[in-house]
Amino acid sequence: MSTCVRRTSHESTAQCFQVAGYPSVFAHGMLTMGMTGRLLTHTVGDGRLTRYGVRFTAQVWPGDDLSASATVTAIDRVEGAPIAEFSLETKNQDGVVVLSGSAAARLDP
Repeated sequence: MSTCVRRTSHESTAQCFQVAGYPSVFAHGMLTMGMTGRLLTHTVGDGRLTRYGVRFTAQVWPGDDLSASATVTAIDRVEGAPIAEFSLETKNQDGVVVLSGSAAARLDP
């Protein structure tokens, strides 16, 4: 059994990533999703998202600068309430897309 599987100490973390073939630790995709989600909630308000889905397309490494964007692609009415549809993209400092997705949010009538 690999030392990386048996040990859970912080000291072995960097070694485990190297054994797995990664140059260092990296950010979990859910962290990037959460940070991108903050863009949405800051834009439309808390409790208004009705759908949020993403695809992780590249690793995020320590020191990366991320930039998220949300583009309104449509505004529809669902049960009489306006719903905004968004296209999402988060890029790193090199312009590499690390997350893409879509979302929908209720708007004030």
